[in-house]
Amino acid sequence: MAVYAIGDVQGCYSGLIRLLEKIEFNQHHDRLWFCGDLVNRGPESLQTLRFIRSLGDSAICVLGNHDLHLLAMFHRQQKLNHSDSLYQVLTADDCEELLGWLQSRPLVHYDAGMSWLMVHAGIHPDWRLEQALSYAGEVESVLQGSECRQFLSAMYGDDPDKWSDELIGLPRLRCITNILTRMRFFDKDGKLEMGAKGAPHDHQNLIPWFEVKSRTTRDFEIVFGHWSTLPVGAYRRHYAIDGGCVWGGKMVALSLANGKEQWYRVSCQE
Repeated sequence: MAVYAIGDVQGCYSGLIRLLEKIEFNQHHDRLWFCGDLVNRGPESLQTLRFIRSLGDSAICVLGNHDLHLLAMFHRQQKLNHSDSLYQVLTADDCEELLGWLQSRPLVHYDAGMSWLMVHAGIHPDWRLEQALSYAGEVESVLQGSECRQFLSAMYGDDPDKWSDELIGLPRLRCITNILTRMRFFDKDGKLEMGAKGAPHDHQNLIPWFEVKSRTTRDFEIVFGHWSTLPVGAYRRHYAIDGGCVWGGKMVALSLANGKEQWYRVSCQE
């Protein structure tokens, strides 16, 4: 069985299909790990959701910030941003079914047998594996419970900008969500810097989350997306796989199960 991690699809269904053809994906034998942001920006979010959901147990997905944004638009019935490309999803006959499936996805996936962890943006450097899974579970429980709409309404914003286990309520959930789905950099005081979106060399006064020296994430492999301006590749045991397909870059896959680093790319034609 082959296992492939796939970078941010963001509605680029055609590019995804060409990538799966390149790796000769077999739904009956192989597994796909999607690192979040299945939707938005690209032109084929509806086709993407329908296809990945149809894969059943052959596909594992974690939620990204654009996936959460779609859920917020659905539950809050809010007007779309001018840059959103989610109208087809929200007006589809199977919208409620598709978003019910999406809403039940985790924020972190860990395979103990393979010792690989997948998350959309990253894991806080101070978090042990057990903490990361537990904190993600707090948000997942709210998403699947009666307070979902309240959480999605309060999800937006950059505060608190520093993690503490003393945080409570919606600020705690917002901070966990930002770390797992939006994080890129820390400043010298250990605060999250959400406004910086460029490559590391563009922000030399900031520290990429995976380069914080005190991080506790050295003991297992982490695959993540979200950061299209970060060159695809391995950063010690952290693997960046967002090739920026939706921006004219590459759709990227990384083979996880064959014991060696093997990358696959196709150009985006959208």
